Formats: sequence, C-alpha cells, structure tokens
Amino acid sequence: MTVQRLHHVAYRCTDARETVDFYETFLDLELATSIAENVVPSTGERYPHIHIFLEMADGGSVAFFELPESEKMTPDPNTPDWVQHLALKVENRDALLGYKQRLEQGGHSVLGPIDHSFCESIYFHDPSGHRLELTTDIGDEELHQKLRSSARPILAHWEQHRVAPDVDPLHANARNGGDS
Repeated sequence: MTVQRLHHVAYRCTDARETVDFYETFLDLELATSIAENVVPSTGERYPHIHIFLEMADGGSVAFFELPESEKMTPDPNTPDWVQHLALKVENRDALLGYKQRLEQGGHSVLGPIDHSFCESIYFHDPSGHRLELTTDIGDEELHQKLRSSARPILAHWEQHRVAPDVDPLHANARNGGDS
C-alpha cells in the first residue's frame, strides 16, 4: 500500500476570484472545482465558505478556502516567511525562466533562480501572501542517489546535534556549526 500522489493541498485565501485569476494567469493552473457551502461537512458548524480547486497537469490541485466571516488572515509570527511555502515543479529551466518573466511583467517580485544543487527555484508571493516556489530538477542520477543515501544519516545527525553536519555529503565542503 502506497500513497499515490497529492490530491490537493488547501490554504486560506483573502479573495477567491483574485486567487483564481492569479493562479490561472501566472501559473497556468485551471479552476476545476468550486464548492460554496454554509456548513462545514466534517464538523457540521455554520461557516460560510467557498472552496476552490486549481488543477495541475498531474491532476492534483492547489485548493483555497475564502472565509468571509473570519478574522483577517495573518502569517504565523513564530515562523519565518521562507519556511512555509508551496513548491510546484515545472518541466525545465526554460519554463522556470518563462514563469519568472511572466510574473515580473505582471508586477510581481521574484527571487531567483536559486541553485540548490539538486533543483533550481524561483520564489514569489500570491495575492494572499502565500510564499510560492517554482522549481525544476537539476543534477544527474548520481547526485540524486547521494541525496537518497545521505537522507537518513543527515536526519540522525540532526536529531542528535540540531545543527548541520560539518561536511556536506553532496559537495564535501566544510560547513559551520556542527560535529560530524
């Protein structure tokens, strides 16, 4: 038994129409489903909302709830902005740069591309303030095998020391702040 793929991930948005327009215009996602209800099916509580699903090429969706009777959305004050984000994969570097250009021409600030050794990414925010990452895989099979084989040792080191290892197993470069 294995989880097959992402069905959807859900976030809150400030305005459903604005959200649909952004994701369709700048990221080529398609509005697939809109569900407007006054009662939450799982809890039975009265809570008017619209739940929109924007579909990706693989059939998975990025979904949003607009909650007009709730207090204003605010970011988590205890979590840095760069931590909570949604990363979406694009086909290649040309596509990544094309999205960057489209976003910038639409007046959106874009950071990157940033080379992470195994992927290259750009970062920006949607109209509700959610941080987004578009990324494309880079590197060869050998690099991806190193990532896979180093995952558990890095996690074990982190669990024991709560700092990065002195040696980056992907590059064998010294790092600050940790015991091997």
